[in-house]
Amino acid sequence: MRPTGRLHLGHLLGALENWRRLQDEYECYFFVADWHALTSDYADTSHLKEYIREIALDWLSGGIDPERAVLFVQSRLPEHAELHLLLSMITPLPWLERNPTYKEQLQEVTNRDLSTFGFLGYPVLQAADILIYQANFVPVGVDQLPHIELAREIARRFNHLYKPVFTIPEAMLTEFPKIPGTDGRKMSKSYDNCIYLSDPPETVEKKIKPMVTDPARVRRTDPGNPDVCPVYDLHKIFTPKAERESYVVPGCRTAAIGCLDCKGVLLTHMLPVLTPIYERRVALAERVGQIEDILAAGTERARKVARETLHAAKDAMGI
Repeated sequence: MRPTGRLHLGHLLGALENWRRLQDEYECYFFVADWHALTSDYADTSHLKEYIREIALDWLSGGIDPERAVLFVQSRLPEHAELHLLLSMITPLPWLERNPTYKEQLQEVTNRDLSTFGFLGYPVLQAADILIYQANFVPVGVDQLPHIELAREIARRFNHLYKPVFTIPEAMLTEFPKIPGTDGRKMSKSYDNCIYLSDPPETVEKKIKPMVTDPARVRRTDPGNPDVCPVYDLHKIFTPKAERESYVVPGCRTAAIGCLDCKGVLLTHMLPVLTPIYERRVALAERVGQIEDILAAGTERARKVARETLHAAKDAMGI
């Protein structure tokens, strides 16, 4: 993950819960991608170190276990940068220019200058991040498939030009549930509509209670439609199906319950999930040295594998 701020509910449900399961089945490498943050946020790096620590806190409190997975910071491993340089020598420019994310971001992001060499070439750095650990699988959403395919093409090209060094990675498609923000739009820091993993229970409650609902339900006596209600999207994640179907849905459609009642039910199921994460985070935040020790140990574990792969790549190229 790129260190761009505190993690929110979307990160928990879209990534961390999946990572937590994967660490029991696979040898997993999870890293804070601070070099990738520079590809778009290079102009202001004043909060970078703070955000690295925040992400580590959120990972650990969200259930990522340094005994079962390798946690590290990308920039502490120059092996990534060296492999990125080597791979950039063999990556055709048209492969990067046709990247759909690159073209889309150039058009949509108007408050930053993304016409940089680093932004054009970030998929090569991403390929290096993957290939240097001989990864078999990369857990991604469908929007990331072009990046994984590019990493596969770069690996195949290297193996063909020199000799087989890199494992050809496969995408492990992950379902990302729709996580609405408190204003009904997609949960995003840029919209200021997030429920953060660092929010105490009382803050979560304050954010949920005024959350937008079915816009057609103006008065308490108006029947509602759960299918167009952002709060119900959260119910589908946190509230058991039986309770949704027997109480929440009919209560909304018949106006037997009001929106505050509906949100109260949601909170009874959401807070028991989020409160332990918050409490673990508070406890960990007081042990800054422990977090640094975890990242340092993970960096050294990752370095052993990265160095071996980099040496094999350089040997294949005659360097």
